[in-house]
Amino acid sequence: MHTRKPTSKFLFFTLSLFLFLSFLITIKASEPAPNENDNEDLEGLEELIAWDEEEEKREQEGSSSVRSSEAEVLTRAQRIVLELNNDNTKRIIDGNEFVLVLGYAPWCARSAELMPQFAEAATSLKELGSPLLMAKLDADRYPKAASLLEIKGFPTLLLFVNGTSQVYTGGFSAEEIVIWARKKTGVPVIKIRSVAEAEEFLKKYHTFVTGLFEECEGPDNEEFVKAAISDNEIQFVEVSGIDVAKVLFPDIKDTNHFIGIVKSEPERYTKYEGTFKMEKILQFLDSNKFPLVTKLTELNSARVYSSPIKLQVIVFAEVDDFKNLLEPLQEVARKFKSKIMFIYIDIAYENLAKPFLTLFGLEEAENTVVTAFDNRISSKFLLPSDPTQTNIEEFCQGLLDGALSPYFKSQTIPDNKDASIQIIVGKTFDDLVLSSPKNVLLEVYTPWCIKCETTSKHVEKLAKHFKGLDNLVFARIDASANEHPKLQVDDYPTLLFYPAEDKSNPIKLSTKSSLKDLAASINKHVKAKDHVTKDEL
Repeated sequence: MHTRKPTSKFLFFTLSLFLFLSFLITIKASEPAPNENDNEDLEGLEELIAWDEEEEKREQEGSSSVRSSEAEVLTRAQRIVLELNNDNTKRIIDGNEFVLVLGYAPWCARSAELMPQFAEAATSLKELGSPLLMAKLDADRYPKAASLLEIKGFPTLLLFVNGTSQVYTGGFSAEEIVIWARKKTGVPVIKIRSVAEAEEFLKKYHTFVTGLFEECEGPDNEEFVKAAISDNEIQFVEVSGIDVAKVLFPDIKDTNHFIGIVKSEPERYTKYEGTFKMEKILQFLDSNKFPLVTKLTELNSARVYSSPIKLQVIVFAEVDDFKNLLEPLQEVARKFKSKIMFIYIDIAYENLAKPFLTLFGLEEAENTVVTAFDNRISSKFLLPSDPTQTNIEEFCQGLLDGALSPYFKSQTIPDNKDASIQIIVGKTFDDLVLSSPKNVLLEVYTPWCIKCETTSKHVEKLAKHFKGLDNLVFARIDASANEHPKLQVDDYPTLLFYPAEDKSNPIKLSTKSSLKDLAASINKHVKAKDHVTKDEL
């Protein structure tokens, strides 16, 4: 077997390094003055792309078994993206009709996640002959340029049309960036004329909306195009022949008017059956554009949270556990399609999972957890049984019917024996506060509340001061770990006095009052005959 000599690899590496360093020197030496022609900024870029193409050709000629690594492909794609800095930013923005800018920071994790998608999109747009110039700006390194473009967070995507900025409103995968960019630069709908074009289209697009219109004209077609312009996430494609349409949507019946959405998942084809009006078409897309089960990521979180489907079932699981659960979960999701949105979050990904799990007091959970949210009434629910297909389906039906009991988190019940201040948790709120025959002074606090410490000391002194009063109970509850439907507090610390004769209307005491003023308020609300004071404040 022939083996390539080590010296060949060394020479190839040396040549590549020399070309790369030569390019950097050329760019530095030939950087144009502010008043030079704008097009000169792109000359080195085109030359580098040519070098990359030559290098790829040499690799192919050397050996058919040699393939570029993913890192090398990404590097070439990133070089298509123009680097902005303090000197060239204004010239590039003002000198080009369309510029899509990615403002990022090297230390930003979301920027790092978006960068390869942005670079891949740049490659696709170049192949499609798009007039859009893709550029990136290290806003941390070039704050002056970032200020000029009004980039304040990371990552930030902005489209500049003739120097005027527009906020990016699309998705964050390479495909979604391409779709959004083409729509905003004049290609809202792709027209496909032949079966060959349709087959080629399927190689590049995984999710799209197809429309069949005779001669691609008429009022229905106009509404379709309006919807394409209004939508920012999905590629629209139109055809005029049934044979071409069947390549894209095999389930289509013989007709000359049709709209359907295609996705790369088991529920691949969905036919639109409404009236051909822009608003109705967009509503159809909002309800059907997501997969049966959507994996939540940093990049798609905004789109998921803004879904018009207000009932959501969220499954937290380890990657391997979810692989076994995915198929039965998809079967359940199919039965509640367009009514309940199903979301999966990797339970090991703390940035996404922990904020949700904390709402249930399950932030340390390691096994699969199934939850649900009704965003219409801000209620949350927890599946108490094993996550089998049957149990999840019954859970979802209860959610849809409004038959589930909302979940309120609670710590374990503590031992309050001989305690001067009773510790209340979610599970004991009814018994120790609402059903208690005594007056109850409840301190509501959170561990992270700075002002709560002072109030806690006041309560401890008040408990000692009123210890001889049998009809008064002092209590406290950690609101960050315990909930109750009749305890609605959003300001900490809070002091609530529950009169023995009317627990439904607690009296809020000022936490800014002095110790003596608080004692006076308590005396006012407690029956005089029960007032006994043993210790001075």
